Order: sequence, then C-alpha cells, then structure tokens
Amino acid sequence: MSYATDQDPTFTDELYEWMERAPWVALSVTFHVLILLVLALIPWHLFTHEEPPMFEARIDQIEPVAFDEPLPLEPLETETELDEAVEPTLNEDVMSESPMTDDLSDLQDEGDPDFISQAPLESLSTNKLLGIGPGGGGKYGPRFNGKPGGGGSKGTRSSLESGIRWLVDHQDQDGKWDADGFSKHDPSHDRCDGLGEGEHDIGVTGLALLALLGDGNTTREGAHSENVSRGLQWLRTQQDPDSGLFGERLGHSYMYGHAIAALAMCEAYYFSKNPILRSTAQRAVNFISRARNPYGVWRYSSPPDGDQDTSVTGWMVLALRSAKDAGLKVDSAAFNDALAWIDEATDAGTGRVGYDSVGSASSRIRGVNDHFPTDRTECMTAVGLLSRFFLGQDPVEHPILLRHADLLQEALPEWNPDGMSNDLYYWYYGSYAMYQMGGEHWQRWNRAMKKAVLDSQQRDGSSKGSWDPIGPWGHAGGRVYSTALGVLCLEVYFRYARILGGR
Repeated sequence: MSYATDQDPTFTDELYEWMERAPWVALSVTFHVLILLVLALIPWHLFTHEEPPMFEARIDQIEPVAFDEPLPLEPLETETELDEAVEPTLNEDVMSESPMTDDLSDLQDEGDPDFISQAPLESLSTNKLLGIGPGGGGKYGPRFNGKPGGGGSKGTRSSLESGIRWLVDHQDQDGKWDADGFSKHDPSHDRCDGLGEGEHDIGVTGLALLALLGDGNTTREGAHSENVSRGLQWLRTQQDPDSGLFGERLGHSYMYGHAIAALAMCEAYYFSKNPILRSTAQRAVNFISRARNPYGVWRYSSPPDGDQDTSVTGWMVLALRSAKDAGLKVDSAAFNDALAWIDEATDAGTGRVGYDSVGSASSRIRGVNDHFPTDRTECMTAVGLLSRFFLGQDPVEHPILLRHADLLQEALPEWNPDGMSNDLYYWYYGSYAMYQMGGEHWQRWNRAMKKAVLDSQQRDGSSKGSWDPIGPWGHAGGRVYSTALGVLCLEVYFRYARILGGR
C-alpha cells in the first residue's frame, strides 16, 4: 500500500534516509583526508623561484669573490650594449682587411693581455707589426721588464720619474687633467704658471694617460694604476654614446683631442681587455671611421668636408693602429688611404712632408703663434715618417723614409729660452720616428733630444718635473701638454720595440 501525502518529511524519515547514505559519506571524507595528506608532503619550494628557508639562513656564510682589479665605477654594459658598440652602419666591405694589412692580422696577441710578448714572435728578426722585434718585450717594447735601453740612463730615468710625479700630482679627483686649472693643486704661494685653454682637457688628459701607460702603468698594474683608471673613467663620461666622440665639437681642436683620447683608450684596452673599455674604444674608432673623407684622410670636421691635413691624420693613424693591435674592428681601407695622402703631401725631391699640400709648412694661427718660425723644424716630415713605420713601410723597400730622416737630422732638437726653436710636438714625433730608423740617424737625434729635454726640465718648486709650455702650441695645451710630451720623449727607449730589430 502506498500513501500519497503533501506533508513535509518527518525527522524519522530524514534520519532513515541519512543512514542509508552514511557509508558513502564516510568513504568521501576518508578520500579527501588522504588527498590533503599527500599534498602536504609535496616539496612545493622546488617548483617556485623562492629559496627554501635553509638557504636563506646560510647566505651570510658564502665567501665573497676576489677580483684581480678594482670593480668598475659604473655597471658593466650588457651583451646587447656591447654588440651595439660595434656600429652596424659601417660598410662591411670597408671594414674588411686590405691586402696591405692581411699579413699583420695573424700576428696579434691572443693570450692573457697581461703577458705582453709571445715566445714564437720574439724569434722574428723583421716584421711589419710595429713594436714586435727580437726579444723586445712584445709590441709595446720592454716597458714592463724594467730594462729600458737604446740610450736611456739613470739621469734619464730620474727625469722621467720626476715628470710622471708632476702629472700625477696635478690630476683632478674626477680623473681629468685640467688644461687651464691644474695649478689649483699647488700651494697658494707657489702656483705653476703656463695655463692652457679649457677646450683642450680631452687632449691633455689623453696625453697624460699615454705618458703613464708608456711607463708600464695599466688599470691592473703599476704604481699609478689608480690614476690611469680614474683618467680613463673620466674620458668615458665625456663620450657621446651615439657618435662616439670624446668631448664637444668646439673649434678646430676637437678632432685632435678625440684622436689622442682614442689612442690612449685603445692602448689601455690592449692591456686590460676590460669589456667596458672595449665598448668605449670601439665607439671612438667608429667615430674616426665616419670622420674620414671618402678615399681620403682627416682634418677638422665631422662629417668630413673634403679638407685634409697631415697633422690630424698622424694622430688618427696611431689610434687606428693601436685599435687594430687591440683586436677592435678597424676601417682598414684607411691605412691605404693614409699612405696615399702622405705620398701626395711629400716632395719627392727633398723628402719634406707638407701640412695640407706638397711640402707646405706647418700650421700657424695668425696673431697667436705665427711668430714661431716654420723653417727650423720638420714637424710634418716627422709625422709622415712615423706614420709610414706604423703603416708597414721600411727604408729598405721605400727609400723616401731615408730622405725624411735626413731632413730631421738637419733640424735636431734644441731648447731655446725664447722658445723659437722649441717644439715638443715635433720632438715627440721625431724621437719615435728616428728611434725606428736606428743607426746614425737615431744616435745623432738621441744626443740632441736628451740634451734639449733634460736641460729644460724644471727642478724647483711646484713646477719641478714639468716643462715650460714655450713653443708654438704651448698656449693651447699649457704645462700639462708640454710635460706629457716631455715624458713621452724620455720613454722612447722602451715604449715601442723596433720594427727592424736592433740597429
């Protein structure tokens, strides 16, 4: 019998129904409890980026990593930034090796940059990579082995150290050398005179760095490694990251300043292989490539305007040669075009190299330094001669180098109190060019250069160790300029090894 009713279920009905379901409820509860237990046992920290509590408690027990050089003042660039430093806009055909330089590329050092020479190369008696000679201490000469030679002496060493000390004492804390403000480092009662012009801070800082690098100071070693590091860091802060130019486009001097700073940066990178310096140096080299006249060389403008001269070109050649030796990307076509320009500017009969045309005199500024004679020195000939050596020529195959050297031998260095025969710019280029010539040319030049440079160095007061800037370009670079060049002259015995061995 069945009953139909519209009344709500009674308590007895509900209890009976629940008891019928009870076994299934129990099973469900048991199943869910087991799932929760399993989930609790899973090591969920392995599936997240958070470190487990045990590791966090042990971080302070990790020993710090020791670095072999001071940490950079700024963070390292990322790999993307380093790749962007090599300008993709440069013509890859231009960047390829020219026939003239193919024989040089295989001789670059590949090992630890602190090892300056490679044993197999030291057995060569002649090669075309500047600075590598028989047992000469590598491409940058014996500057690191403590054995300066070829005319150096204890007196030369003492004067050299005095000059470097003056430079170190007159470096600003931020790393630069201040062309018109260096005397702030002197006591008020004995301030050095010979201030230069502020627009040349880039150039004189580059020259001072070259002087320190030339005596074996790098970012890693040497008594003045910290000064080198600070100077390079300041140059980095002055570089336009887009164009690669050091400093600003002021007047006619900024191309000189950039070339000298680029030379110092490339040489410093050669020794350190620091990626920060690499990116800075490569940008500087890229600027040099873009500033060159098509199928020509350089002068005062970037973008180039067609004007060319030997003086700016000489510094650019040194910078590009140093960049190539350091393994940077270089517009190798520039080497052939630089040689073509030097040939074009050379008077084949006399051997004289001109400033902006065949046999033309060195540059002077009307009303500023045009009272300095141009017929008492052979500055552009010295630039041309050293450039030819850097570009792979030698006197045996190219007799014009002998005619260049003969002219320099007729205009030996001579210090004059009135400054009329003083030209440290000429003495610098001439010393390095004649050292490469060797033989009688070098011996005669060396005797005259040592007397002129050593006798004119200051020996008292705040100016002790420096050189008075009394020459054609002393008004521009001031005492820092003249002192850096004086030091570089005294480093000629060991800064670069001879291309053709000991002669």
